This record gives sequence, structure tokens and C-alpha cells, in this order.
Amino acid sequence: MEELIQSFLDYLSLECGLSQNTVLAYRNDLNKFSEFLDKWGIERPADLKPEHLNLYMIAERERGINVNSVSRNLSAVRHFYKFLVIDGHIKKDVLAGVDSPKLWKRLPDVLHWKEVERLLDSPSLDSAQGRRDTAVLEVLYATGARASEAASLKIGDVNLEDGYVRCHGKGNKERIVPLGTKACEALSRYFNESRPRFDKGRSEAVFLTRSGRSLRREDIWRIVKAHAKKAGIKEISPHGLRHSFATHLLERGADLRSVQEMLGHANIATTQTYTHIERQHLKHIHKKFHPRG
Repeated sequence: MEELIQSFLDYLSLECGLSQNTVLAYRNDLNKFSEFLDKWGIERPADLKPEHLNLYMIAERERGINVNSVSRNLSAVRHFYKFLVIDGHIKKDVLAGVDSPKLWKRLPDVLHWKEVERLLDSPSLDSAQGRRDTAVLEVLYATGARASEAASLKIGDVNLEDGYVRCHGKGNKERIVPLGTKACEALSRYFNESRPRFDKGRSEAVFLTRSGRSLRREDIWRIVKAHAKKAGIKEISPHGLRHSFATHLLERGADLRSVQEMLGHANIATTQTYTHIERQHLKHIHKKFHPRG
């Protein structure tokens, strides 16, 4: 099984052009699934039955794994089995008829715009680190960038004069996203007053630690979570800010295609997740203001 998984990962990396982080996520999911198969004595992929997959999902939920992670695990296994058919390792996809557990699906966490304001106001502008954190938070919310995309930003990716940033997304795809006035102001302040203190002449990265190292994805996660706690709002992740970015645009009338382009979604069906949230908002407005709501 290990050799087949490695062949699949090579296929994702070399032929599909998926990023290293995405391939690593597939590896982790499939390794967990492989351990489950070992416990059931299933040595060949063709011996898997749909009921085994259901047992696997139930076991993951009983271990306290959240819904999104279980859904991602299931998606990884499905793609793996499709690859095995295409590559001739098995004759048919034994999982083709297995339905996704729709009742487990959950809408993404979204902040109210007032909560976002409290989050963005949390860092102190009196310190170099606070000015950096403000710039990080403003960029995440202004662009909908993933934590990994914000961490990988280089000086040459930022154009403050024209007000845009170039994000490097999944599969090494680039996209241009507007920054907006507040994010430009935060970046300008950071570039002028903070980054020179951190820069040791070794990095072209936009966001640096006090020792001059470029911020990593996990550093950005810590910044978001720390300031959410300080602001007294609900726990949120960088991806939650990305969800909030998309939802707030749609609530204010942005069209789905434009939001798709800014998020870097290859498939508009992914972006349509946010229309469910928008409909919840419209339902609330209807109930509040309609005479017979």
C-alpha cells in the first residue's frame, strides 16, 4: 500500500502540479487511512468495501476529529482510488457508489464585520511588532489570502502605488488581488517604521520576525489567534478571515465570479459555499424588515 500511496503523491506533485503543502496533506490523510486498513487486515486496495469506509469515518469522529477533517480524509481516499483505476492497479473504483455524509457538512466560520474591526484594532501601533501584526491582519482580510500565501509574499509582490498584491496560490498559480486603502496604509507604515528594524539583509519576504526570519504559516496562525483572544472575539483562524472576506463581499453585492477570482478558486462550485451564508443573511434581513417576515 505504501508504494501505491507514493505513486499517487508523485502523480499529484509532478503531473497535477499541486503544492508541497497540499501533497503533504494528502500523505497524512492516506497514511492514517492505511493504518486503519492494517487494523482490519486489508492488504489490497481492491479488497476495500464501502462499509469499511463508513467504519473509518465513524472511527475518526469517535476519536474527536472534526467534520471538516473527516470530509477531507474522505476526499483524499476517493482521489486515491480514482488514481488506482486510471493507473491500472485496480479494475473498478469500489468507492464510486459511496455517498458523502451530507449531514456532516458545515458552513465555514465567519466573523461579523464589527468583530473584524475589533480584531484589526487589536495590535498596538506603538510597537514594531504591533505594526507588523496589523499589516498581516489587514492583508489577510483585504485579500482573502491563505496563511501560506501571506507567508510567501515577497517585496516584489506588493504594489502600494497601484494598490494590489500578487498572491501565489495552489499549484503555483498567481493572481492579482486589490489591497484597499486600509491595508495599503498598514503595509506602508510597516515598511517604513517596522520592517527595517527586523531586516537583517537576508530575506525578500514581506513579513519578518524580530530576528529577521520570514514568517511561516504557523506564525501567521499564532498572530491571528492571539489577537482574536486579545480582542475578545470568538476563536478564528486565518482561513476564517478568508471566509469572512468572501462573505462580506457577497453580502454587499459583489458578483460570484469576481469573488472566485480573488480567492483563486479553480471551480466556482467552491466559491458557491459562501452563497449559503449570504442566503442566511438575506433571510435575517427579510425577517427583520418585511411586513410579514
